Amino acid sequence: MIVASYDLAACVTSIGIAFFAFNIGRRGTVILGNIVAVIGSVLQASSYSVAQMIVGRLCTGFAIGCISAAVPSYLSETGGEIADRGPANALNGIFLISGVPIAYWIDYGFVHWNAQASWRIPIIFQCIFAFVSGGTMYFLPDTPRWYYARNRYEEGDAVLSRLYDADVSSEKVQSTRTEILFAIEAELEASASLHWKQFLTMGFVDKTRMKIVRRLWICFWLTMIREWMGSSLIGYYSAIILSSVAKPSLVSLLSGVLNTFFALGCVPLYFTVEKFGRRSILLYGACASTCFVTAFTVLVAIGGSSAVNWAAVAMIFCLLFVFGWAWQGLVWLYCSEIAPLEYRHIGGSFTACGEWLMVFITVFAGPIGFDNIGWYFWLWVISGNVVAIVFVALLCPETGGKTLEQVDYLFVDKAFAGLRKNFDIDAEDAEANIGEKSNEEREENIANISKSA
Repeated sequence: MIVASYDLAACVTSIGIAFFAFNIGRRGTVILGNIVAVIGSVLQASSYSVAQMIVGRLCTGFAIGCISAAVPSYLSETGGEIADRGPANALNGIFLISGVPIAYWIDYGFVHWNAQASWRIPIIFQCIFAFVSGGTMYFLPDTPRWYYARNRYEEGDAVLSRLYDADVSSEKVQSTRTEILFAIEAELEASASLHWKQFLTMGFVDKTRMKIVRRLWICFWLTMIREWMGSSLIGYYSAIILSSVAKPSLVSLLSGVLNTFFALGCVPLYFTVEKFGRRSILLYGACASTCFVTAFTVLVAIGGSSAVNWAAVAMIFCLLFVFGWAWQGLVWLYCSEIAPLEYRHIGGSFTACGEWLMVFITVFAGPIGFDNIGWYFWLWVISGNVVAIVFVALLCPETGGKTLEQVDYLFVDKAFAGLRKNFDIDAEDAEANIGEKSNEEREENIANISKSA
């Protein structure tokens, strides 16, 4: 429960921040998360009781809930060109998973030190990353799309101009500005048919003309399914998993190498995400991971000889490498792209909630499953990989090669007059139409959606 309290706090926070994330922005949410991360790290490192340790982990869980909900949106919305979003989020995934082997090897270096510092130093070490992340964000602006959504047009123009390294009056800046304002207007018009009861159907019944409910639920289910596929189970309990197929003297070393291999698997996405597209990588990656986890399960069930055990180890290495490439960073990118601009902070909340809810279930139930049913527990992981294939094939359109505003067309009803492909509206008209709806009215609408979620 001490371990899982972190993930539970992140899950609850992910939904809770939907009430205020739109007000403080993507940048403000990230800074808040890093501040609380420092507080949580200090509480844990100075703990002399289980209660204080759990409170510290709840704080760091709150922090990661804020950060994981806001960072993908910030990266996607600050991409100057269409092809910038993929590599930026892929690089984010590389750094994200690189933290896993870094944490493991630091722990590995302290594990034989029989003193309080052996666990207090690794925990307080988290503060270094929080200071760098939060300190960097302090000097950066928020995204132009958030400024426009908040009716702060001058600041949005300034940031957009900086992103394109061009004057505000340039054709590129004005074209993007018009597209963003027009998308906001269309989303406000589409939200008129939005009702909280539609969320109870988990997106299967969506009467909104831009499929807002379905898109938000896809954000939730994609990360939920991703953790169902076994990545966190292997990451948290690699030593326990490998102990069933490897010698005890090699388990700790293999666990470190396995987590490093996982991080290396994220690297190819940087070079392939724009070339092959999001949907194809997700789909074929799920197919490959299904094959690897099935082979691993069969080999563990057979067991016995040294050759079979090492073959099982090889399968788990291949599984994590493919998973790192196809699903680790890409899911966060995809969810930030399909969430509507006006509700992107809620989309980020749904994405992070699905992630941390299933991580909590996995981390809490994993050891119990291994102790009680052994290798049969892997059948649950196999089913998650099969569900991933079906889900992507049926519900996830390709978003690559499109602006964030053009992604709306993938979900919009053809009869919806709010989206006119010829953009026969200029930026001034869009700005005037958006201004008719006050921030208070829009925040009330968004708050109702957050409450229903």
